[in-house]
Amino acid sequence: MPRSNPNPRLEDVARAAGVSLATASRALSEPGMVRDDTRGRVEQAAAMLGYVPHGAARALATSRTRTIGAVFPPVDNPIFAGATHALAQELAAAGYTLLLASYDYDLGDELAAVRALVGRGADGMVLVGLDHRPETLAVLERAGVPWEITWSLDESGRHHCIGFSHRSASIRVTQHLLDLGHREIAVIAGDTKRNDRARERLAGVKDALAARSVKLPAKRVVEVDFSVANGRAGFAKLLERAPGFTAVIGGNDPLAIGALFECRDRGIDVPGQMSITGFDDIELAGELSPGLTTVRVPSAEIGREAGRRLLARLAGNSVPRVKEMPAPLVVRGTTGPPPKKGRPG
Repeated sequence: MPRSNPNPRLEDVARAAGVSLATASRALSEPGMVRDDTRGRVEQAAAMLGYVPHGAARALATSRTRTIGAVFPPVDNPIFAGATHALAQELAAAGYTLLLASYDYDLGDELAAVRALVGRGADGMVLVGLDHRPETLAVLERAGVPWEITWSLDESGRHHCIGFSHRSASIRVTQHLLDLGHREIAVIAGDTKRNDRARERLAGVKDALAARSVKLPAKRVVEVDFSVANGRAGFAKLLERAPGFTAVIGGNDPLAIGALFECRDRGIDVPGQMSITGFDDIELAGELSPGLTTVRVPSAEIGREAGRRLLARLAGNSVPRVKEMPAPLVVRGTTGPPPKKGRPG
């Protein structure tokens, strides 16, 4: 059907849908406040007429842009991609749009991204981890923009957050290897200087080993950026400078998968000669042969819950300051008892 009005107004949508102007406005700006059949008529009329709400005018009228900003580390990491998708879906269902920015673990870049999103009028903000410049949170405070920290738990209780204890999860991984009989363990960690999650995971390994009086020599730890290629290189470096270990703990799944591939190419049997663990439980972890023993991180649920919590707070409702999510150990085929005779390298 041709559009009779090249510049349709909200009044035209209301008339075509057979509802009042106020109802049409609510149906498009606060869909949860309107009955499904009414909202459907309004949305159908808006689509037919080609009506697009004027964001600036609506923001002036409501002091809201109905956008949420999120600043994530590289979203090509499957764990962040899943969370971003779930967050966007949760917000869209409530009539909000996600504005996404990414930074490569550089806190100055994160600050710039937050400033840009606040400048665009973001009503709320989703951040990752506990490492932020003080100016980043100050920008949000001055603008009156509520934020949710994701992936990490703020033990001080100052910030709203949703996540899990990376240290506790890493302790469970290490205890699993110790219970299997491993005492010579190496770690391919993420960059602990720029990433609080990597820092806590390495700390968990050290805590678990110390509790069993097992040493972790400095030469048995390498720190690299998260990637499969770096996992390969990290494993090769460990074999070169500190051979004799029977298990390696990856700071995340791509690092562990890189170590697994390097073992395959070197003819090192997994788990017969070498046990390998990861962290995150990306989809590929369960499809490998053998499947990767890892920690299951509920990434999609973290994204969804972050959206729910921000929307609730923007609506004037209170939510618990801290929301802890489960992060269970998933045991698969890459871990087993240490070899009785001989060690790789």
